Amino acid sequence: MQRRFSLEQPVLILGGFLITDEAYEPLANWLRSQINQPVVVVHVSRLDWLLTSQSSGWIRLLDRVDAAVRTLHSDSSTGRVTLIGHSSGGVMLRPYLSHQAFGGRAYGGEEFCNHLITLGSPHQALRATSLRSLVSQTFPGCPELRTVEYVSIAGELNLQGPQSSTFSRLSATSSYRQICGDSSSVGDGLVPVCSALLEDSIPIVLPNTAHGGLFGKPWYGSPERVEEWWSAIAD
Repeated sequence: MQRRFSLEQPVLILGGFLITDEAYEPLANWLRSQINQPVVVVHVSRLDWLLTSQSSGWIRLLDRVDAAVRTLHSDSSTGRVTLIGHSSGGVMLRPYLSHQAFGGRAYGGEEFCNHLITLGSPHQALRATSLRSLVSQTFPGCPELRTVEYVSIAGELNLQGPQSSTFSRLSATSSYRQICGDSSSVGDGLVPVCSALLEDSIPIVLPNTAHGGLFGKPWYGSPERVEEWWSAIAD
């Protein structure tokens, strides 16, 4: 992969819907050990996530992202920060990069961040919440491509294989049908590959990878999978 910007810089992680901070500590610790840089997981409670049904809930979280990014940026040797978003977190970080307002607030995060890495994020969906649909309409593809390197990572999970959970075997096909209209799609147990690969981004597809621990193991945040996708980006 031809990288345009350094990865030797601080990292901020925004997790996925209803997933609390501790799930991301193995990911954060692996990155800290490899890049010797600060890695921050944005604190988001389950109540915070429930409030994201309204735009004010998005702003509540993106304000936290912005405060953490500015702190990391002030001590960054490159003057930039890497953003990592899992699932819904990856979708939420897209408007953060823009100077265009979303929910009445404009952040211009592209002035501070030059990488956005999304993990199993449902970027394209036939049926999505109104706010996620608004992201797709207002910020299609990778609008800050001149200053930000976008990488989208998808997982392929064999629903009949040992890596998948009972939950994913029961729920994946209906989730795939709702998101992309095809229950036979391949995905990570929740998000089909076609949805997770953001248009115009650098795509990476990981075999035998679940959306999260509920859906199977390993998942995007398991150390062996982190090593795999980070190495693909860093090479």
